[in-house]
Amino acid sequence: MSGTDPWLRFGTKFEACLSTVSDPTKELYGAYEGDSLQGFLLLDMRGVLRGYVQTLCVSSEARGQGAGTLLLAAVEDRIHRDSPNVFICVSSFNTGARRLYERLGFEVVGTFADFAVAGYDELLLRKSTVPWSQFTPTPADANGSGNSFR
Repeated sequence: MSGTDPWLRFGTKFEACLSTVSDPTKELYGAYEGDSLQGFLLLDMRGVLRGYVQTLCVSSEARGQGAGTLLLAAVEDRIHRDSPNVFICVSSFNTGARRLYERLGFEVVGTFADFAVAGYDELLLRKSTVPWSQFTPTPADANGSGNSFR
């Protein structure tokens, strides 16, 4: 994570990345090819933006091969047990990630100017199934939180 964009551009150090993914209040999901970790996703199911994908990281070698799409699709199923909305932020300079999110149906719903890096915006994206007033939660499956996908 700390060795790839956008975290390189943010100046995020390894220790901060490790702390982020070690937060026990978040759900961590991994995508593997064989025994090789291709990417991971950190999900926050608390607060007003319940269903917030805090971090989606795909190794530079695995980008464009479907790991990010796989992670987002699987986590959307998990989120939709408890929320009709999936939220994610993307840096304005991260055009590849933004194309992926928009291809998957996410729409820009807000902009945080100069939020993480001066001169660039963070874009808040949302993908929704129904308004909250029409949403019905579904029971959790037996898997619990945190999974790996192959």
